[in-house]
Amino acid sequence: MKVISPRVHGMLDYGTILLFALAPTLFDFDGTYATVCYVLAAGYLVVTLLTDFQMGVAHLISFPMHGWLELVSGIALLASPFLFGFADDNETARNFFMGMGVLFLGTWMLTDWHADTHTQTHGHGTMMPNH
Repeated sequence: MKVISPRVHGMLDYGTILLFALAPTLFDFDGTYATVCYVLAAGYLVVTLLTDFQMGVAHLISFPMHGWLELVSGIALLASPFLFGFADDNETARNFFMGMGVLFLGTWMLTDWHADTHTQTHGHGTMMPNH
């Protein structure tokens, strides 16, 4: 069941960006862990801003392509502690990155990637009833 609309997905994206940006402070990450969090926050912000949906700005990346990027990111986040050898070095970082991977994959599974991404509830693009 696809219960997450493009608009709600965009709101979740911005929350995820904020979480990556705040993770070094919230979880006392430093060095590489902090840098990776900031790079992920910046990269995910760029992808979200460039996605063709209500929460995007430039509309250069299709919403389904955003979905494929999110699927790959979720798998990479889930596997990263093992791929990069920090599964046993930093339990908090391992749990954070794996948790984010699970979150990405869950969101990917619940998002309607083929919904109308241009339906808005107010402002530009409002659908007006026929009179």
